[in-house]
Amino acid sequence: MEKGKAKSAAAAVTDSLPKLDSVASSESSSDRRFASWLQPSGQLSKRSKPPSLVSLCVGVVGKHLEDIIADLEEIAITFPPDIKMALAAVARRRRLLDNNVIVPLADGSWEILDISGSNVTDVGLIKLAGICRSLRAVDISRCENITVAGVSGVLQHCHSLETLRCGGCPRSDYMARCCLGILKPKLRDVDGDSWEELDATEIIDGAHSLRWLVWPRIDKYTLEDFSAECPRIAVNPKPSPFTLRGAQVPREAWPDIILDEPFVKDIDPETWAVSGFRPRKISAPLSSPTSELSVAEKFRLAFLERDNRLAPKRAKNVRQHQRRAEKEFMAMDTRAKALALASKLGKSLQNRH
Repeated sequence: MEKGKAKSAAAAVTDSLPKLDSVASSESSSDRRFASWLQPSGQLSKRSKPPSLVSLCVGVVGKHLEDIIADLEEIAITFPPDIKMALAAVARRRRLLDNNVIVPLADGSWEILDISGSNVTDVGLIKLAGICRSLRAVDISRCENITVAGVSGVLQHCHSLETLRCGGCPRSDYMARCCLGILKPKLRDVDGDSWEELDATEIIDGAHSLRWLVWPRIDKYTLEDFSAECPRIAVNPKPSPFTLRGAQVPREAWPDIILDEPFVKDIDPETWAVSGFRPRKISAPLSSPTSELSVAEKFRLAFLERDNRLAPKRAKNVRQHQRRAEKEFMAMDTRAKALALASKLGKSLQNRH
């Protein structure tokens, strides 16, 4: 009796298997039809995301940016910070970025500033530093109108600056070489004979928070000297998932990264390739006197740079020789030694009173 029931149940299960197979085959065929409808070519269809309305509007404004530069200060007041950054990036790509454009667009919440290859001057850069005090990364590469004064203004106002990008053309390379002196640690008073005679308050830093310097064309000897005198600033760091000297290399310090690229990634490139517009080349041919310095000018700049670099050492040597001569004179002349001791005693008595 029980065997008969088991056989009938097994037969029922066996009869139901073809029905399940037919259902599964019908479902799989429908899935294949749906997949083929989504992907007619049998491959993954990559459909580009349509641009947002904001990106389209920024593109339209960017195409006609030169028509509103005169009134940009009044127009940009109502723009959000990211829109201002996008317009500045478009202006930079259209070779329209100068003091009259970047200063009205500047926003206090900006953390990066990319003015590479622009006509911004020291005056504009110092104004930007006074407005954008939270900057973490600044790119002034290929800026022929920026000197040490502009970089010094940025270091004075932007105490969170971690990355500085410079160089790229002869004048910018010379400016970067001259700026190394203000990036190194300095002393308020160098009259002491040794470091032990100095107080902690006498030691200051040129760039308090700077950690990364991107200067692709730095020469070998300059790199060795700067790394030895200022090891806390890494020059041309290589992108790596690991940390360098206890700090991970940020994206802004990668040499091949464009700082303002994320702000224009959704904007049509035709915005800065408008018809009838010929972008000005950043680096002119070697025969151009405006971008390439003559041999005589290079020698003159090299002599001035070497003279400025050695001037503190010469002054220090003169002070050391003077102190040694005074000590030898006091050791040999008892009267001079007595006068020196009397003057020290008089100063100590005045300090007590």
